[in-house]
Amino acid sequence: MFYALLTLFGVVTVVFLLFTVLPGDPARMMLDQNEDPEQLAIIKHKYGFDQPVLTQYAYYINDLSPISIHNKNGGNYTSLTSGKYNYTRIFSIENHTLVIKKPYLRESFQKTGKTVVAVISETLPNTIVLAVSAITLAILLGIFLGVISANARDTWLDKLIQVVSTFGMSVPSFFSAILFAWFFGYILHEYTNLNMTGSLYEMDDFGEAITIQWKNIVLPALVLGIRPLAVVIQLMRNSLLEVYNQEYIRTAQAKGLNQHQIVWRHALKNALNPVVTAVSGWFASMLAGAVFVEYIFGWNGLGKEIVDALNTLDLPIIMGAVLVIATMFILINILVDIIYGLLDPKVRIR
Repeated sequence: MFYALLTLFGVVTVVFLLFTVLPGDPARMMLDQNEDPEQLAIIKHKYGFDQPVLTQYAYYINDLSPISIHNKNGGNYTSLTSGKYNYTRIFSIENHTLVIKKPYLRESFQKTGKTVVAVISETLPNTIVLAVSAITLAILLGIFLGVISANARDTWLDKLIQVVSTFGMSVPSFFSAILFAWFFGYILHEYTNLNMTGSLYEMDDFGEAITIQWKNIVLPALVLGIRPLAVVIQLMRNSLLEVYNQEYIRTAQAKGLNQHQIVWRHALKNALNPVVTAVSGWFASMLAGAVFVEYIFGWNGLGKEIVDALNTLDLPIIMGAVLVIATMFILINILVDIIYGLLDPKVRIR
């Protein structure tokens, strides 16, 4: 947990400083390139842009921290009277108050009055649905093809699976997304009934009802799952071949168990450790790697929101999204440590 907090602190620091020193003026973007000096000064003061970078950084850390210090009744950026915080007061010293609160990710620069938490809450579920669909496809199909490849070692079937998996790892997601959208969504649309673009929820032509379009998840999930699928196939094959050389497998063969029983009762469980490692890393990276796929397919997820925020210099959205992705990445890695202990008792902490 200490390393997790340290990692998050590093992510917050790097992302904040990176987007603070980049060219571009968020205040001018908020005014749609308005050159009115008065309005610019008001916006910069409201959001703290007129403060030194280190002061802005301290304010941001103060907003994110569950235990933070604020002015009791002042009129500046850290005032508790601004209505930004739901907090519990611990104690006060003169004009400053120590409080416990939920981490505050601030408000969007472009979506007036909308908090970053609200924006992420609307888009993150769509990204999770897409990532879960893609990784489920990769796991089920990858383990199945990996087992077939290991059992058919050095045959034409094994070589064919290896060629396909190598090709899958080498093709960038943004290229395969364009290719799949064009071929299956346009050329073969008459047969597949799949769209080139579309999100999970769509509003009807009259704007009265929202319907779930499950068919829109097919192409994005396939594209996003191609690369982890190839990795799972390779890892499953190599790990299973290594397990086949263990003594207990020879003992099982000597007892007269058939290949199916050996694989599913004994070998598969012990061959899954490297696959679990790869799957955990890929699932976490999918939350960030889905940016291009979501944008190309018009999938209204967190990735597409990040691209839109980059185009408009909506820094709170960008920093909040990166922080959420980093947090999920850390939580997934902690979960993997627990799964290791379930799969292999030798790695459990005693």
